[in-house]
Amino acid sequence: MKFGVITFPGSNCDQDMIYVLETILNQEVEKLWHKDTDLKGVDVVVLPGGFSYGDYLRSGAIAGFSPIMKSVIEHCNKGGYALGVCNGFQILCEAGLLPGTLLHNENQKFICKNVYIKPQSSTTAITASLTKEKGYKIPIAHGEGRFFASNETLKELNANDQVLFRYCNEDGEISKDANPNGALENIAGVTNANKNVFGMMPHPERASDAELSNQDGRAMFESIIARLN
Repeated sequence: MKFGVITFPGSNCDQDMIYVLETILNQEVEKLWHKDTDLKGVDVVVLPGGFSYGDYLRSGAIAGFSPIMKSVIEHCNKGGYALGVCNGFQILCEAGLLPGTLLHNENQKFICKNVYIKPQSSTTAITASLTKEKGYKIPIAHGEGRFFASNETLKELNANDQVLFRYCNEDGEISKDANPNGALENIAGVTNANKNVFGMMPHPERASDAELSNQDGRAMFESIIARLN
């Protein structure tokens, strides 16, 4: 399988993502630049975390108009896969590839800590191999991670099994106390209606290396690889 990791001006998790995919998981990786228009035949486009274009307008808003995003949109509309993490999730929402938006955290502060997320869907490549009762420990690091959508969109997400993850506690219990940013319905990640575009605020690439004493995030990449190979 061939992954393509995009670097935008201000990306700061691109090298972490490349390291996990290439070195930890032994996958072929193409390094893509925001001014590129050729995706070089990748199977999965990855939009990593960071602060693309300094988040000067809204997080992900300017990056949504990068030259490469036209190719990403075409890729996804043809059924190609994409994964956006943190800022990458924000970019996918701004580009119209994922429903909803990410607002400022409820406490108006940047939050950086480990949280737990519980898989909600069994029908997507990123969650299909995960244990549905488990709370996976994955770090977050964001100031605008509060998922928001209209009531109609929320109903559609739930009805179509498009919620990927919800924030939970260590025991897998979904509650208000386990919600770090005020996201509606504790939503930590969603997919599109065709279930080929994935977005999540927590960083699985920061929980994929035995050296970090946490490999919960590795299971999410392995699920994608197992389902798409």
